[in-house]
Amino acid sequence: MVKIIFTFFLVAFSTGVFAQQTKEELEKERAELKRQLEQTEKMFNDNKAKSKENYVQWKLINDKVNIQDRIIDNINHDINLLDNNLYSTQKDINRYDKLLDTLKQEYAKSMVYAYKNRSNYDFLNFIFSASSFNDAVKRMTYLKSYRNYREMQGENILRTQELRKKKVEELKGTKEKKSIVLQDKDKEMTALETQQKEKDRILNELKKQGKQLNNQMAATRNQLKKVDNAIAAAIRRAIDDANKLALKKAAEDKKRLDAEAKANAKNNVATVKPDAPTINPTKSPTAIVPKKAPESILLNSENIELNTNFVKNKGSLPWPVDKGYTLMHFGHNKLPSGTDLVTTGLTVASDIGTPVKAIFDGTVSSVITVEDMQVVIIQHGKYFSTYSNLSNVTVQRGQAVKKDQVIGKVAANLDGIGAVDFYISDEKNQVDPEKWLRRR
Repeated sequence: MVKIIFTFFLVAFSTGVFAQQTKEELEKERAELKRQLEQTEKMFNDNKAKSKENYVQWKLINDKVNIQDRIIDNINHDINLLDNNLYSTQKDINRYDKLLDTLKQEYAKSMVYAYKNRSNYDFLNFIFSASSFNDAVKRMTYLKSYRNYREMQGENILRTQELRKKKVEELKGTKEKKSIVLQDKDKEMTALETQQKEKDRILNELKKQGKQLNNQMAATRNQLKKVDNAIAAAIRRAIDDANKLALKKAAEDKKRLDAEAKANAKNNVATVKPDAPTINPTKSPTAIVPKKAPESILLNSENIELNTNFVKNKGSLPWPVDKGYTLMHFGHNKLPSGTDLVTTGLTVASDIGTPVKAIFDGTVSSVITVEDMQVVIIQHGKYFSTYSNLSNVTVQRGQAVKKDQVIGKVAANLDGIGAVDFYISDEKNQVDPEKWLRRR
């Protein structure tokens, strides 16, 4: 019986610990979501004060609604957890009730037995009726153990009653917490309803702009395509330059080896004796081990280590601006019209004039202008980072730059807000920049 009670208490305690850990995780996640919501709310209000309804407002209100949905989902998980705790606690109380009934019944039986055998005569008669001295000792030990058992029964009843009382208090506390969480959910649902109305209002205003919005999106697509072409051209130029450099180096190496071979042949003829065996001067005494070709023509002895370090920092590279909001992600981006805008980079909204920084050490491959936008392309071995829609560029082609070095400032985009388009490419493709940047 004691072992069963101990096991029951241990299981109940461990279940409560794991549930508490899960609740802490939910609360931490909810706090982070509310922080994101406040940040998005601030950017939305700032943009709303500066201009009329535009894509940025629509994107921000969409993100607000999505974050609000996630907060409500988090609260629902919390409610489910509280419901599970309520069920588990009530189940424990029911088990304590059954256990108390059993303990009380057994204790009552032992008390009845003790009452019936309460006289000293019965006690002595039980001992002296033993068949031997050893049997009498055993009977005395039994009576002592039975008395201890009755005392333990009483202690178990008191301990179980105390544990049941704690569970009842826990049940009451959980119900109060659930009531508070339900009130929070009502507030968040009201906020979601308000945000959804604002989202619908902005969408209706954007639909009224109709042709103007479509023209603006067409201009954005055209602009992004020109930047893509500029990146591809810069990479081709870098590859051509690398090929020319490799051919020049190969020609220089061949010229040097030929000169060394001629010098060796001349020395061999000058030192040969009449009776000495003929030596073929073109035959090398040792075999020449060919060098392993680099994995990319863009890699050489000067940038292989840089390229390796760039790859090692994947997922932890800094963002090009210290503060900003992701306006467009790599790949498909849904527009207010319902169509998709496919981008090969990342658009980060930030205040006009915000410093734009290099994400890693490298060499400036190109500084070009695309439709009044300044574009900087930096090479990091066989990888390239591109910063588009800049103003006041402070670097030039061929210049070595360091990580976090300011290369320009954020300019206004077609919507009239500050934004920088950021790309990461290898020698063949453009890749998702968010997989390379650290999480905010």
